[in-house]
Amino acid sequence: MKINIGIPEEERSAISESLKKLLADTYTLYQKTHSYHWNVTGPMFQTLHLLFMTQYTELWNAIDPIAERVRSLGYYAPMGGWEFAKYSSISEDKEVPKAKDMIKNLVEGNEAVIRTARAAYAPAEKGNDQATLDLLTQRLDIHEKTAWMLRSLLEE
Repeated sequence: MKINIGIPEEERSAISESLKKLLADTYTLYQKTHSYHWNVTGPMFQTLHLLFMTQYTELWNAIDPIAERVRSLGYYAPMGGWEFAKYSSISEDKEVPKAKDMIKNLVEGNEAVIRTARAAYAPAEKGNDQATLDLLTQRLDIHEKTAWMLRSLLEE
């Protein structure tokens, strides 16, 4: 059945493409944060282990609403690692970084998600898509706060 939600096909397509990028960045950051939780070592182990768990749990809970927004617009969400890699601006680690580098990498990852979310505003505004705009605002708030908290750990 044809979709008739007040957003023309061209705008829905552009919005969904931007949301696929946000989904891929969020999923990649989730995986990175979860693997850091498993692999962190050093004097800040307990603090970072718990912090990373809080962060990856929040990211995990964010994935479904983003994917479901893509589906609500009439498109399929990315289906696997190859497709997430195609859309994501966040690179995977080739080896386990030191704890301080994990923090830096997560700051950069959260900032990448922020940039991706900001880039999604234009198509959502053009399509007068308040639901996507609301989702983007929520994600920006969380990632900006998370990046700030992680940056705070790097101050000496």
